[in-house]
Amino acid sequence: MLIAAGVVLGWQVVIQPLIQRAPAEVAIRLAPGSPLVLRRAAESEFAAGQKDNDPRRYANAAALSRDAFARSPFDVRALRVIGLTEAQAGREAVADDILTLAGNWSLRDDPSHAWLVQHRLKAGDYASAFAHADTLVRRRDDMRPRIFELFTTAATLDGARALPEVAVLLSASPPWRQAYLESLHADARGLQVAVNLAIMLQAGRAPLTNDELHQLYIQLLEKGQLEAVRVVRTRLNRPSNATLVTNGGFGDASAPAPFQWALAQDAGVVAEIVPDDVRTADPALRVDYDGYASSRIAEQLMFLTPGRYRLTAESRAEEGDPAARLAITVTCAPGDLRVLSAPAAAPGAQVWTPFRADFTIPAGCQAQWLRLETRPDDKRSRTVAWLDKVAVSRLP
Repeated sequence: MLIAAGVVLGWQVVIQPLIQRAPAEVAIRLAPGSPLVLRRAAESEFAAGQKDNDPRRYANAAALSRDAFARSPFDVRALRVIGLTEAQAGREAVADDILTLAGNWSLRDDPSHAWLVQHRLKAGDYASAFAHADTLVRRRDDMRPRIFELFTTAATLDGARALPEVAVLLSASPPWRQAYLESLHADARGLQVAVNLAIMLQAGRAPLTNDELHQLYIQLLEKGQLEAVRVVRTRLNRPSNATLVTNGGFGDASAPAPFQWALAQDAGVVAEIVPDDVRTADPALRVDYDGYASSRIAEQLMFLTPGRYRLTAESRAEEGDPAARLAITVTCAPGDLRVLSAPAAAPGAQVWTPFRADFTIPAGCQAQWLRLETRPDDKRSRTVAWLDKVAVSRLP
């Protein structure tokens, strides 16, 4: 008796790898009653039916999968093959019920979720279709391009219904959120979806982060869509529309570029925002310039409507002559029409001293770059200056 039991046990040890790895037609001869073998055979027959478009293969898959499921009632893959064969036979309502159950049993059963995505899309149920797509894309990086394209196409063609559902998924901050937002920057169609999503997400629990908003602004700028930048900034109020110059006091770095100061990293110029030596609690812009290099030391984007404006600021000289070597400018964008170029310091001011300059924004000047620029000499002569409290106000 012990010898017989040992022989049986040894056979099981030998046969198990064959059941799991051998071709289905071989495995089913070795263990015709094994639920695992029956399910593998069912999957193999269904795949062959898809390849050959052979109804007999689908019939075999249906019979084998039902037999496997009867022997192992919690085999999700066998249940999935049953559902797929029902769909292949035209009984899609039944297939939907079965594959929904399979999908609920296992978030890892990709074929079930893929079929549910397609079926729910045909029914116009974006919420359910996208939920199953989310299940797929969380696990399968290789499926990201196709699913991202699905989201973008639906949001483009049926924005009123599809776009809110994409926003719902993004509001949950899934691990693929950043990758999807970046995928939208590839073309004008995607950028339009990105703009609409930014506006929609702003009212939800997970608005665009400053980094995400910065990327959107920069992509729109690079593609010449200044009006889109203005619309997003106005609708999101990020940065606040209440001020024409953002962070003019150099103490709040929270606003996203290009509405935040971008400081140059050029040879001959060191620009940094640091606590002032005199007003220690008040950060300011300190510029150390060799007097020879050409540089746009600092810049940010503004949206001023046509009319008269006044720029005000405070400055002080630590060394050299900032009034001669540094200028504050306003230049229209797109283009290079300069509407203001004025010394960026009060002449001879060794203590904090206010200065101002008036300028006019003409019609057609869609946006403006506010810049601090160098005025190079033909020889090096060190200039160190501080700048603070930069503001622009409209004149009556």
